[in-house]
Amino acid sequence: MAAGEEQSREYLRRHRLPELLHRLGALLLFHRPERPREFLIQVLERVKAGRRGEGEYPFLMDEANVDAMFSLLDVLGQGCIRPAQYREALKTLGLSTEDLELEDDAEITLDVFKEGIKKKMLESWSVY
Repeated sequence: MAAGEEQSREYLRRHRLPELLHRLGALLLFHRPERPREFLIQVLERVKAGRRGEGEYPFLMDEANVDAMFSLLDVLGQGCIRPAQYREALKTLGLSTEDLELEDDAEITLDVFKEGIKKKMLESWSVY
């Protein structure tokens, strides 16, 4: 690999640009705004405000979407899911599972699921 290519890859990795572009693309496809450039500027302004603690980071999913996702995972309607299901949900959303410390027999309730998703979303945006 050429030195310039290696430097480019390192630059992208260091600034987490592929992840950022993926998130921005997902938001565009989810919302499908009439004015995509203005929408992206607003999203980046929200990220900036979130970093300063002056606002909230943009979220791809609203509460109804998170509820629906949990319901799909809780097929028997028991009110809880297993840690493996929770990890897969986080991965599906492109969120990190690295620091999860859950016992295999733990039961994840809807409230725990929602709070965990929100926390992971905040963590994911805060690195930019």
